[in-house]
Amino acid sequence: MHQRDPNWVPPLRMEVGALLDRKKNPFFEHASAEYFMAEREGAVVGRIAAIKNDLHNTIHEDRVGFFGFFECEDDPKTAALLFTAADQWVKARGLDTLRGPASFSVNDECGLLVDGFDTPNVVMMPHNPPYYARLIEQAGFTKAKDLLAYEGGNADHPVDTPERLKRAVRITLERNGITLRKLDMKRFAAEVDLIKKIYNEAWEKNWGFVPMTDAEIDLLAKNFKPVIIPEMVTFAEKDGRPIGFGLAIPDLNEALISNRNGGIVKGALLILWWMFRKKFTRARIPLLGVVADFRGKGLDSALYHEVWAKAGEQGIGWGEGGWILEDNPAMKLGLEKMGFRVYKTYRMYDRAVRA
Repeated sequence: MHQRDPNWVPPLRMEVGALLDRKKNPFFEHASAEYFMAEREGAVVGRIAAIKNDLHNTIHEDRVGFFGFFECEDDPKTAALLFTAADQWVKARGLDTLRGPASFSVNDECGLLVDGFDTPNVVMMPHNPPYYARLIEQAGFTKAKDLLAYEGGNADHPVDTPERLKRAVRITLERNGITLRKLDMKRFAAEVDLIKKIYNEAWEKNWGFVPMTDAEIDLLAKNFKPVIIPEMVTFAEKDGRPIGFGLAIPDLNEALISNRNGGIVKGALLILWWMFRKKFTRARIPLLGVVADFRGKGLDSALYHEVWAKAGEQGIGWGEGGWILEDNPAMKLGLEKMGFRVYKTYRMYDRAVRA
């Protein structure tokens, strides 16, 4: 469906298969889902997943079901049938709201691209045609929350951080007695455990947040360990206590955009070629968090600066920060201080489940 879109990055088919596999994906330890395909005269014209995330509903004390993996031809009737299938499935399980897209949760690819179609999506971020918003809104969905993606730098030139920002970061760290250090690959499992703790504590009050289980973070760490650059993962500590972290990863989509059939062998070879010969020039900062008692002290900005500066030392000149909730001023300010600007907007939608 998207082969002719030059900004669409084909996912690796084997990776998608593992994600959908109820036996392999630890998400299904606390959730369930059903997958639906729309066909016309034997041809597939749409798909959707209906999702029940028990962990979400326990934490938020609501009855929200999700839809994800949404793809559809430009036909409101086909879209309506897909949403009806998802409605019926979540309603049968006692849920009263259908929210999405989330494939499968806010810890995976989520949100519908509604602004910023002229550039490719980065790793673990979705991309879709503009008409998807019309299909979803015509089906009765309304905005629940916007997720903002920021960009900064230039892929042709490594990062050059303004001196005033370097000075402000030094003052912030010295004033609060905070030290920064990089990821220790020799203690990778222990470092992942630290990230688990900080991540789930730092994000717990965010809209829609669902903590990642140990198994989910372990799988994510296992998948990304081969491409992690230790210098681009920064921990903040106060008197030996970890209080924050920031993580940037090379934008693997820079290599995969030419893998138009999504094959795993060619995709792996492309990634290896870019890592060791061609070198990535783009990165994404997908995770950054500060524990509650150290928020509002400028540590967000310090972590963004450190991660971004270390990416520049690796020859990376362009980066995406996000996503960031539209109503999270502290995280937005941290990126804006570095000269980053919003360049893509993703939207989560809600609709009351229909009879």
